[in-house]
Amino acid sequence: MDTTRPSAVEIIARLFASEGAADYLGEPVSQAAHMLQAGALAEQAGAAPELVAAALLHDVGHFTGTRTGHDLMRGTDNQHGEQGAAWLTQWFGPLVTEPVRLHVAAKRYLCAVEPGYLSRLSPASVYTLGVQGGPMRADEITEFEASPHAGAACQVRRWDDQAKDPAAPVPPFEHFAPLLGALAERSGDTGPNGRR
Repeated sequence: MDTTRPSAVEIIARLFASEGAADYLGEPVSQAAHMLQAGALAEQAGAAPELVAAALLHDVGHFTGTRTGHDLMRGTDNQHGEQGAAWLTQWFGPLVTEPVRLHVAAKRYLCAVEPGYLSRLSPASVYTLGVQGGPMRADEITEFEASPHAGAACQVRRWDDQAKDPAAPVPPFEHFAPLLGALAERSGDTGPNGRR
């Protein structure tokens, strides 16, 4: 095994410290602070380790794909759920990656089926909802509900919505490193592009 190659945790930590330190697209926190808050909320709720990881990593697609979060704010859907999930499959299985992939769909779903949900979204999230397709149509609702990961995606979405408080205490990334390391090891992490 090549020990000079960085681990999943090291690569993700660098992402949080670099691109993640940037402003979070119209919200009062950085992207890293937003994701750390979401991970902390999942942890406080007693979520399974995979779901904590999904909450923590749900927005990595804003800076791991060909389109960025800035493209999204300029009116082009950057497909960050899909991009982030695809990137994370290097190290994690579907219990982590599928809620990440579906968290935008979960916003669209909850706007369609839950009275009052839309009114609780931040202005930036309302704007991006329009870019991302708006509330789901009936056929999309049926398809979303058929996914075995729909419930987990909705949980991640709710933590996502709550994780925009500039006054909230934010654990450092290192707090989550052991959890991420254990999950990557369990999935057979062999380093970047070493699996799948």
